[in-house]
Amino acid sequence: MLRDVAFLRLWSGTTASGLATWALPFVLGLAVLDRTIGAATLGLLLAARTAGFLVAVAVGGVLADRYSRRGVVLWAGLAAAAATPLLALGLGRSLALMLAAAAVAGAGQGACRPAFQALTAEVVDEDRRQTANAAMTLSVRATSLAGPSLTALLAFVLDTWALLLGIGVLWLVAALVPGAGRTGRATEAGEDSGVDEARGDGGVGESGAVGAVDTTARRPSFFAEFAEGLREARRHPWFLAGLGALTVVISTGYSATGVALPLVSRDKYDTGVVLAAAMTAYTLGALGGAVVVARWRPRAQGWAALAGLGLYGFAPLSLLLPVHWTFVVAAYAVAGIGIELFNVPWFTATQREVAPDKLARVSSLDFMLSYGLAPAGLALIAPAIEHFGARPVLAVCAALCFAAPAAAALVPSARGFSREGAGRAEPEEAARA
Repeated sequence: MLRDVAFLRLWSGTTASGLATWALPFVLGLAVLDRTIGAATLGLLLAARTAGFLVAVAVGGVLADRYSRRGVVLWAGLAAAAATPLLALGLGRSLALMLAAAAVAGAGQGACRPAFQALTAEVVDEDRRQTANAAMTLSVRATSLAGPSLTALLAFVLDTWALLLGIGVLWLVAALVPGAGRTGRATEAGEDSGVDEARGDGGVGESGAVGAVDTTARRPSFFAEFAEGLREARRHPWFLAGLGALTVVISTGYSATGVALPLVSRDKYDTGVVLAAAMTAYTLGALGGAVVVARWRPRAQGWAALAGLGLYGFAPLSLLLPVHWTFVVAAYAVAGIGIELFNVPWFTATQREVAPDKLARVSSLDFMLSYGLAPAGLALIAPAIEHFGARPVLAVCAALCFAAPAAAALVPSARGFSREGAGRAEPEEAARA
């Protein structure tokens, strides 16, 4: 896949955006350590970024289906790139400026996500998309594994201000490096593909024969277009079932282990090594899962993906049981493998099954629920553990992680992540491509 220049450009852009997204809270954490900002300010900045993300991911999905996906990536990346120097300028000086910049950075991140998903379907042929999506997730996992060490090393020679400027450069790469999609899309009446070539983005624009004013007058409102994306999602029962299972796993299992793992590492095993080892094992497991799923094409791909998602239940279960700490590390490795056994086929099926002109809006719904409810899960899990204790909370979370994917698998079309129900087995030749 990396020998394909168009995909390599897209992969480089998504990798840069992923690294910038991961690095911002880490660098702001360094600002807390050097007392440039306080812990309360850090919490406000991360909340502002999350709010910007949630608003922009919905808006970005509509814009990416209405206009050029490449254009949305460009402007979202440029907005995030412009916000990071402002965030650096406001450090220790202006909380209002920092909050506004963090919100814009989050908005850039949110608008990019559905656009990148839809752009992948334009750049990569269908029989190679699973390999392409695996390559995307490999870059994300490798970044999260090597990123902390690299940033810590850079912190010895660069201050927080310079590191934030570096994040801005990463967003510039994300904005400028990806190319335009190679394939056209079905468009609304009065629109024609390729007319926006004058803008230099190869996007979809208004038909010159009809005129911009008339086309705009016939275009539905933002809310009508977003509702159209919701209706498209409802046409795919496997998508709704899988998204429900994913949301449950992230908002309960992932959030519970995020809160409980440090506590268990400290109180049960009396060392921070378990925390570090488990999170490293999770990332390494995810890397391994991405490598496997790049070529593995099971006949019932949807069931296999949901089974992989259910493997996350072993993470909270290991924290609950009286086991040696190596079992905890192994459970997190298994959870990492499972999450990528789900993610890659899930993205590939969405790109294959959803109508191309509604793909970004459906993808935005995915990110809104799965990512958007994670902070709510974190906010609720901590007081639940404090009130009921870690053991019952972890037991409930483990049970939900196992049960939600199993329930989703009962939907007939979930077998192959296809409306055809029985699933579409990929040809053997595609597995070797």
